[in-house]
Amino acid sequence: MSQTPYIFDVTSANFEQLVLENSFHKPVLVDFWAEWCAPCKALMPLLAKITEEYQGELVLAKVNCDIEQDVVARFGVRSLPTVVLFKDGQPVDGFAGAQPESAIRAMLEPHVQAPAAPEADLLESAQALFAEGRISEAENLLKQLLAEDNENAAALILYARCLAERGELGEAELVLDAVKGDEHKQALAGARAQLTFLRQANDLPEVADLKSRLAQNTEDDEAAYQLAIQQLARQQYEAALEGLLKLFVRNRGYAEGLAHKTLLQVFDLLGSEHPLVTTYRRKLYQALY
Repeated sequence: MSQTPYIFDVTSANFEQLVLENSFHKPVLVDFWAEWCAPCKALMPLLAKITEEYQGELVLAKVNCDIEQDVVARFGVRSLPTVVLFKDGQPVDGFAGAQPESAIRAMLEPHVQAPAAPEADLLESAQALFAEGRISEAENLLKQLLAEDNENAAALILYARCLAERGELGEAELVLDAVKGDEHKQALAGARAQLTFLRQANDLPEVADLKSRLAQNTEDDEAAYQLAIQQLARQQYEAALEGLLKLFVRNRGYAEGLAHKTLLQVFDLLGSEHPLVTTYRRKLYQALY
């Protein structure tokens, strides 16, 4: 098994320093094992995996019981494998015999601090929550991330979109103004498009009124465009894209090409990998050429 800074062998000569003294700084998990013990060897990779996941909040000390008889006698180890957790110089928990991963994690949880989530993980989690419509949860994760790095462009952009979804349009615009660099140019354009759609929707007729107008006149270009904006504000993207495309096909010169321009804004908003963007970009291309 490859050794890492978090996993090491201990002997009777260094047990005091590496286990007891070290346990005043972080919990130390001691694995008593032997070469002839098959369950010991089965347990080792699991202990190593769990230790690595704690990213330094826990260390694993391995005691070869065939060699370190003094340590075995000192702690009265009678069966193998035996695993003991030391904290503040004292054994605080442990188990004998092979255990499932869930039981080991449950034993460690009260004593070992969970590692801080990397920034990338926080951002990915926030993105997933936002996509599910869990805006407040996404916002809380982004606040944690931005507390550590208030210039994280991707986090700022997504935070602004959370604010916009809650109707805090002015605050969202201030956050977007704080984004530096061009690395996230498309995402920034999408977020600004979202603000635009939400602001426009505030000044437009109600959806029911617009649908009523279109029922009376299917070629009412203004009603078709305004309905698409209302749908975008409500994240009804497919309906909005379909309406904008039909308007473009019917009257590509409407308001100096506004339907075409808005379609491109929606593509920025959703991102190039979104399936709706793939579909409607192809349809727009077919309509153009």
